[in-house]
Amino acid sequence: MLTAEQILATQKAQLASLFDLGQKAFEGVEKVLELNLQVAKTTLEEASEHAKAVLAVKDAQELLALQTSLLQPSAEKAAAYGRHLYDIASSTSAEVSKLAESQVSDAQKKFAAVVDNAVKNAPAGTENAVVLVKSAVAAANNAFDSVHKAAKQAADVAEANFQAMTNTAVKATQTATAAAKRKVA
Repeated sequence: MLTAEQILATQKAQLASLFDLGQKAFEGVEKVLELNLQVAKTTLEEASEHAKAVLAVKDAQELLALQTSLLQPSAEKAAAYGRHLYDIASSTSAEVSKLAESQVSDAQKKFAAVVDNAVKNAPAGTENAVVLVKSAVAAANNAFDSVHKAAKQAADVAEANFQAMTNTAVKATQTATAAAKRKVA
């Protein structure tokens, strides 16, 4: 049987975990907001510079060259923004996952302790049931570990694909910009 002190300790630990999860989530949101504010500030400054440059243009050829020169940096900045956003999401997710894994591990240990305690106090003749319960607990733990490993592998593959896609997009933009510059020249 669980005592009042054990229940209270468990509730305190769960409340602390909830606050830790909330803190991690707010830190991630804060990072995204900082990134977006920086992007907005930079975009405003660049728009001002672009407007000044457009006003200084003397002919259509020069305007086309100006627009072409701005295409590549814009694509690279968009890719960099995507990478930063992905990094923030990944790091926040990793921190939350680490905290969740810790909680699951603690819960598994406590459950195993309860099962062990129940086994010790099991009446005679229930050995088969005890073996069955222990086997079920071990199978559940193994299944959880397998799912966790598969999810980690899927996340690693997704990250590699995201990086490859971003690099391909930047290279395609660089190639298109170079071709457009050759046409203008």
